[in-house]
Amino acid sequence: MIDTKTAPYAALVLRLTTGGLFLTHGLTKLFVFTPAGTMGYFQSLGLPGWLGLATMAFEILGGLALILGVAVRAVSAIGALVLLGAAFTAHIQNGFSFANAGGGWEYPVMWAAVQAALALLGAGAFALGSKTAA
Repeated sequence: MIDTKTAPYAALVLRLTTGGLFLTHGLTKLFVFTPAGTMGYFQSLGLPGWLGLATMAFEILGGLALILGVAVRAVSAIGALVLLGAAFTAHIQNGFSFANAGGGWEYPVMWAAVQAALALLGAGAFALGSKTAA
């Protein structure tokens, strides 16, 4: 049984945390690795370079959407797929533990599960895209 009084706040915590993480990852790709470096990294994985730019854009825009509470179910569902893609292309060869060199697949898969849960929960409290506020 879910506690309907506190569940919206649980969704808010998930939204703000994962939104902030997405935003940070996207801005790191933009300002630290640069778009060209991000494209090069994706190409080194055998993926098209444009996918690096699309991922960076999703992380920035999707992160902002989650923080603001806009289109949360759709953004979270897409985010779960992006994270599973990261797990299976960039991390699986590094083993399970994220403490392994290069980071294993446990963290992106856990993060994908959190995004799937948020897609099921919805926006929660204090979401701009919600008709109800807490």
